[in-house]
Amino acid sequence: MQALQVFAGPLARQTIAKHGLQPGAIRTIPAAAGGPKGLILGALDRYIFGDWLSRSEQPIDLVGASIGAWRMATACLDQAAFGFRRLEHDYIHQHYELAPGQKRVSAALVSELFGQNLQAFYNGRVQEILQHPRYRLHIVTARGRHLLHTEHGLRTPLGYFGAFLTNAVRRKAMGAWLERVVFSTPDTVLPFGTDDYRTRQVALSERNFNLALQASCSIPFVLQAVHNIPGAPPGAYWDGGITDYHLHLNYLTDSAIATKSVATNAMDTRASGPFDQDGLVLYPHFQKAVVPGWLDKRLKWRHRATHHLDSMVLLAPSPEWVKTLPNGKLPDRTDFTHYGNDLAGRVKAWNAACSASTQLVDEFAAWLEKPDAARLQPL
Repeated sequence: MQALQVFAGPLARQTIAKHGLQPGAIRTIPAAAGGPKGLILGALDRYIFGDWLSRSEQPIDLVGASIGAWRMATACLDQAAFGFRRLEHDYIHQHYELAPGQKRVSAALVSELFGQNLQAFYNGRVQEILQHPRYRLHIVTARGRHLLHTEHGLRTPLGYFGAFLTNAVRRKAMGAWLERVVFSTPDTVLPFGTDDYRTRQVALSERNFNLALQASCSIPFVLQAVHNIPGAPPGAYWDGGITDYHLHLNYLTDSAIATKSVATNAMDTRASGPFDQDGLVLYPHFQKAVVPGWLDKRLKWRHRATHHLDSMVLLAPSPEWVKTLPNGKLPDRTDFTHYGNDLAGRVKAWNAACSASTQLVDEFAAWLEKPDAARLQPL
């Protein structure tokens, strides 16, 4: 059974038809929110960042939300493949012990322990990330406005209820409740347009890196919001997946980014690649649909591809292959409840899924050597 599906937008299909998929053509890599589902991409991450992209030299923008932000920050470390192995191990083995009679762990405890884990993971290595010679990191967070400006036992549920209703009518209108704040490698421009949603950009630094990354992973009511991040507008910051669950963004061409960098006096050192002057977006994902925001999960009409994804190549496990994994699905947050205090049982299931995911790498590497048009599906 084939594990890997390869999808592509129309511009990406044209490029691949001419040249195959070359590492020098990649300009942007997004990484979705989705909690434990992102574990299934660990083997692909190790291959793409530890091997395949090393055959090219161009700068690449890495855009991540939630676990995707953790993955893309790890990609910026020296010896990234080792970093991805540690990320996989640390994520799988995180455990929040339930006391007798307790149905869920408090958000305060989860935030405290998760923050400590991030601090230990990146201790002394932030400059390694910010000064990477090729990769520009962009960590997506959601900043609360009005009722959501600070976390509060009554105002926060009311604010998210308002955001849910507003988003159901019009996604852009949800900007009245939450705005997208992107923490980026200093002096870089965003590799996507921001006409779709209220957006701010903040420079990453030693002072705000861990807090920004924790905020991007802070699921409302599961973790506490991160407040008043240094260098950023004051307020409460939550999981970047709320505004940008799967990063269905208006990915810009190289020429558009160059124009934007001149207008903002930011740095852009992109050079035209030998295969496609505007470059491609490579998206290792855990499903075909690129859902705009977390509140859009049940709004199926927003799951369709748009012209914003025309230059995207998306890699995803096939649904039939996923059914062969433990419990017949990808690892997900329900496993924390399903296994409860049975840490060994959950670790066994998640490790088995991660081990099986090496098939995705084998098939991707084989397809790169001989890009079979029959495997390439419209996005």
